Amino acid sequence: MTQPPKPMSARRMALRLIEQVLEHRNLLSEATQGPGWQAMTPQDRATAQRLALEVLRGLERADRLLKPHLRKAPPVFVQNVLRLAVVELCMGGAAHGVVNEAVTLVGSNPKTRHMKGLVNAVLRKLVDKAPEEWAILRVPRLPKWLRGPLVAAWGGEAVLAMEAAHFAGAPLDLTAKGDPQTLAEATGGTVLPTGSVRLKAGGQVSALPGYDAGDFWVQDAAAALPARLLSAQPGEAVLDMCAAPGGKTMQLAATEASVTALDASETRMGRVHQNLARTGLDATIVVGDGLEHAGSYDAILLDAPCSATGTIRRHPDLPYAREGDDIGALIALQSALLDHAIGLLKPNGRLVFCTCSLIPDEGECQIEEALSRHSGLKTIKPELSGIDPDWITEEGGLRLRPDYWSEQGGMDGFYMALLTRV
Repeated sequence: MTQPPKPMSARRMALRLIEQVLEHRNLLSEATQGPGWQAMTPQDRATAQRLALEVLRGLERADRLLKPHLRKAPPVFVQNVLRLAVVELCMGGAAHGVVNEAVTLVGSNPKTRHMKGLVNAVLRKLVDKAPEEWAILRVPRLPKWLRGPLVAAWGGEAVLAMEAAHFAGAPLDLTAKGDPQTLAEATGGTVLPTGSVRLKAGGQVSALPGYDAGDFWVQDAAAALPARLLSAQPGEAVLDMCAAPGGKTMQLAATEASVTALDASETRMGRVHQNLARTGLDATIVVGDGLEHAGSYDAILLDAPCSATGTIRRHPDLPYAREGDDIGALIALQSALLDHAIGLLKPNGRLVFCTCSLIPDEGECQIEEALSRHSGLKTIKPELSGIDPDWITEEGGLRLRPDYWSEQGGMDGFYMALLTRV
């Protein structure tokens, strides 16, 4: 009988996650799989993920602090141990425990055991001065494959502001099934201008008041706007294309519309089932290819597959796990899905196209080109509470960026447009 794997420590798992992202170009969502991850306690999993996120977010600063103390680059495993330790020291970790654990980790690997002294010496030098030096280093920059196109689209000053938002990370936003103010009072959060509830501190979501009762779901404030823009009405036939993991499906279902949730991934649609069951909401679940779906709908929400570059403040692994070489294929798929969705609309029906991308080719340009391809297609000016008129774009869409609401914790980068075909 095969013995279950021995649970890893949170730090060792954090190192494995960092390696998976930096060396194997896996997203954290892909790396947090398998028996080793499942064998850990929920608390250790949360700690490991938090440590990995902090290292990836502050990687540039960690390497700048380490460089003067290393004559040459150490093996990758040792480099990652040092990065993790430096970030922990700069985040207020207890120096004695952080240094000792780093030395122990390096010593546990036969290939790096001889470098225990080096790790100990480097970290002892950094214990006192690392936090001060960390604070004055520049905000980490995006990799060139992404930074160049964003500077071309939005300008250098705007990109610097986005990078600051990425480095600050993201608070936890909730969408209420009922009254947002009631949820805010129960959870100690604040109601944002657009109606989402933002929590002041993190924590275990499932322990929040109202979770078991299905009173809310986790959803960034920006991601909550496409469904509100669509404004589904009771009794309308509504299609949520590319629906998983289901946040927008639940928003649509809460309007008492007749909702069909469509996605190609059976595994991801399992989460939609779970979320609907917890919240007591109802939708028809369909696993299938959006390009082959047939039907006729009053309203459609197409959250198209995209580069997800608008979510980096929550997913700092993305710039390291991706190099942008698949964006061309994604743009072609978005166009095809948009054309097909338009064909599924009833006369005078409504369609919201959206992507969580900062790249105009995946947003503004898609709508401009769709308007030229389809006669009678037009945009409807966004009318949502809490949005800044400056966010409305020339072609009639809504552009959101991570640096918007910076004093309140920012938001995901998103593009959305409400369309109708007359």
